[in-house]
Amino acid sequence: MGASLAETDDGDDDFAESHEINVTPFIDVILVLLIIFMVAAPLSTVDLPIDLPSSTAVPQKKPPKPTYVTIKPDLSLAIGERSVKRADLVQELDSTADTGKDKRLFLRADRSVPYGEMMDVLEILRAGGYIKVALVALEGLPDSGQAAASSPSKPARSAP
Repeated sequence: MGASLAETDDGDDDFAESHEINVTPFIDVILVLLIIFMVAAPLSTVDLPIDLPSSTAVPQKKPPKPTYVTIKPDLSLAIGERSVKRADLVQELDSTADTGKDKRLFLRADRSVPYGEMMDVLEILRAGGYIKVALVALEGLPDSGQAAASSPSKPARSAP
């Protein structure tokens, strides 16, 4: 029950099977995914420019929607990206719908912020009932200048 389209079989078949892969749909899908990631990536970061110190501690798992309290270089405070007054910090945290007193807060402070100022903010949070506070730092090795300053210095030997 075979059928032939041409009377003569001269070897020139117009309906020959193509063995090439059509990659155009694959490239289209990859480009769409690239655009989605390029648009979504900047939305998932906090855009307050501060210079965080580095830490060699093992990183902890992030919660799904963390609440950041930031101490900027000019010693002003922010919750997420909203600036708040120091006196209104606890009231603003209480009014935030996704923040409860038992939820962990992440405290970010610029490297230039004095230690006493950071402790003042921690005291305000503790007095307001927020006792689960994590400190944020950049991951990585400490600067070589800081490592040399923290290691005990050995006296130089004189050559005999």
